[in-house]
Amino acid sequence: MPADLAVLGLGHLGLPAAQAASAAGIQTVGFTPDPRVAAELTAGRPPVEGSLTAADIRRMLAGGFSASSDPAVLGRVRTALICAPTPLGTDRRLDLGHVREAAAALAGQLRPRMLVVLESTVYPGCTEDMLRPLLEEGSGLRAGRDFHLACSPGRLDPGSRRYGYANIPRVIGGLTPACTEAAAAFYGRVTDKVVRARGTKEAEAVKVLESNFRHVNIALVNEMAVLCHDLGVDLWDVLRCAETKPFGFQAFRPGPGVGGHGVPVDPGSLPPAGRTAGYPLRMVELAQEVNERMPRYVTQRAAALLNEHGKSARGARLLLLGVTYKPDLPDQEGSPAREIATRLLELGAQLSFHDPYVAQWRAAGRPIPRADALYEAAAAADLTLLLQHHSVYDLQGLAAKAPLLLDTRGATPAGAAHRL
Repeated sequence: MPADLAVLGLGHLGLPAAQAASAAGIQTVGFTPDPRVAAELTAGRPPVEGSLTAADIRRMLAGGFSASSDPAVLGRVRTALICAPTPLGTDRRLDLGHVREAAAALAGQLRPRMLVVLESTVYPGCTEDMLRPLLEEGSGLRAGRDFHLACSPGRLDPGSRRYGYANIPRVIGGLTPACTEAAAAFYGRVTDKVVRARGTKEAEAVKVLESNFRHVNIALVNEMAVLCHDLGVDLWDVLRCAETKPFGFQAFRPGPGVGGHGVPVDPGSLPPAGRTAGYPLRMVELAQEVNERMPRYVTQRAAALLNEHGKSARGARLLLLGVTYKPDLPDQEGSPAREIATRLLELGAQLSFHDPYVAQWRAAGRPIPRADALYEAAAAADLTLLLQHHSVYDLQGLAAKAPLLLDTRGATPAGAAHRL
């Protein structure tokens, strides 16, 4: 059966989109230029760690989903979603190479009246300035006249039991009003609510605002964590009290650093130099600076805690609990655990780790031993660091076993451990 939808980019953004469409009864094909990825999916195996489970993939296949590396499949669909990854490059700018590759593959198969939607994280203006010319030049068709073009930035909360693809409102901005309505008609089949933006740039800028809102507020509470520790103030009690205010406040929690697949960092998600008035988001730059120094701060706190108990970091046995970026997920993208481990190794510490979702782990180019007997390892360690609070951890029990426990997530009961 010919597919109705093509999803280009089968990673952390594309697979959930394909899953939601398949669940809604939309015949979906996933396109990837890598035949190995297509083969993995066809065999029922997730090609990306921390995305969907094998059971998820099998259910999609049973519902009619297919994966292919043949661009010809793109010419038989009515809607194409570009969900290619846009990681930060070495210059801390978005790497749009995968989006360009997806556009090139799609342009050669583009047909009149097709709807193309960009979901990838991009800078405001990318849909019109980069994607549109690639599609028009490669197809000979004109966006807004011959085919519909829109942007709908990805909005996912991986691992959430409350928010899934269907019940997260979808922001859509089209090149023309007709493009917006075409996109709204499609997303109305897979989501409960559609929010129309004025255009593609506004939709793209929504992602910048949403990501940076969280980024800046995490940086604020991270700075509060350092300040409160220096003043001898219980930050977690401060947060408990502050979040009772019914207006003008939203509680965020500090931690050992930030991670994940979102790109909140200016200037990486803003247009290239020369496209703006030259006013950077200075608050975001500062937030990035604050959040990036948290792994160093956690390392210093660990060393200071050891010193307070008559031990040196050199030769000390340290157990790291949780090395993924988010609780109850196997995804390690951007997790601060690796930098913390690297810094501790540089101090001469002997490391082991435990994570229910990670079987093997490396830091500073070397394998870190996995502690299979968790409580015995905590009892034997000079210091245990909770870096990620997976729900399977019995923190009260671990606090009773561990000679020293540094909780960077504020998850332990008051008085049970040293908290960030």
